[in-house]
Amino acid sequence: MNREDFPILKNNIIYFDNSATTLKPKILVDTLSDYYMNYSANAHRGDYDISLKVDEMYEGTREFVKKFINAKSIREIVFTSGATDSLNKIIFGFFKYYLNEGDEILLSKAEHASNLLPWYELVEEKKLNLSYIDLDSNYCLTLENVKKAITNKTKVISLAHITNVVGDIRPIKEIIKYAHSLGILVLIDGAQSVPHLKVDVQELDCDFLTFSAHKMCGPTGLGIIYGKEKYLNNTHPIIFGGGMNASFDEEGVRVYKEIPQVLEAGTPNIADVIAFGSIIKYLESIGIEKISNYEKELKKYAVSKLKQIKDIIIYNDSTESGILTFNMRDVFAQDLAIYLNKYNICVRAGNHCAKILKNELKIKNTCRVSFYFYNTKEEIDKLVEVLSNPNLKNEII
Repeated sequence: MNREDFPILKNNIIYFDNSATTLKPKILVDTLSDYYMNYSANAHRGDYDISLKVDEMYEGTREFVKKFINAKSIREIVFTSGATDSLNKIIFGFFKYYLNEGDEILLSKAEHASNLLPWYELVEEKKLNLSYIDLDSNYCLTLENVKKAITNKTKVISLAHITNVVGDIRPIKEIIKYAHSLGILVLIDGAQSVPHLKVDVQELDCDFLTFSAHKMCGPTGLGIIYGKEKYLNNTHPIIFGGGMNASFDEEGVRVYKEIPQVLEAGTPNIADVIAFGSIIKYLESIGIEKISNYEKELKKYAVSKLKQIKDIIIYNDSTESGILTFNMRDVFAQDLAIYLNKYNICVRAGNHCAKILKNELKIKNTCRVSFYFYNTKEEIDKLVEVLSNPNLKNEII
């Protein structure tokens, strides 16, 4: 699907590491080049034509993002340097002031480091409690186990919508509804969901959502915060400087701008924000539901083929996303990934930044294949062919 839009695919590679980052279509490069070559001015600074065009294009992307996730207002959309930055700004800009000593945060052991480490830091700083929601026998998170984990101290639940190893699509809407009935706020890591399925923040009723542009064909170094306006209004900036202040004087009296600008200090990532607008339009032209359905088809096909290979262990054959995690018996995951690279097949090996999930899987490292709309069944066939080599283990040794 749309493979002709990705020049890198002409290099005879099979790219199966889309959970880490996606390939970039030509339209992204064209939009970046247009900005740098034709109207490369700063944003929100000038009163001349090319600067005014920058403002129009930059804020136009904010409007595109708002519509893409169905936020109520552009004031609920904040640009950051990535999903990691977004999570840190929410955790240290909002929850640091919202939570009190003894309050509890609920996470799961399948979370990415970016949704764990900031919480660990805040827990120590504020003397909070942190607990984990149990995973089921398939390493998935259920509403039932969320209910079991909640206590009268629970104030926030912070979860990935789709996890990056197991790939389970959590029942986020139901979790949020139940949490809100108890006055608990919910922060959603949407890094693996927003690029792959329709996310409607009003339908979900999430309090915060974060995601990255580079995992959805966009540029690196750009992330998004969605937050309900009432909570963003109470989010403290953790970076200070130009662009986020209305005025200040030598006595230290300062007045900061309103959201979202107050949370976007400094010269913004102008080119990438503008280019991300073109990517949102590009993805919408393909259709998010079409992408989602196609990924599920690829996953189902891959599972059926890989199960026919001796010694292949699949850890998440029942999850619905386009993420497939596996190992080959008696072969170290990184060695297998290096072997596949000889055939120009790109897969991820390791713990995938989910370093405490190993306690559930009972294994430290795995290989991960993750699909996007430009992958094909023919590429899966090539993967299966290489993994079926009867001399594979001897060649690796």
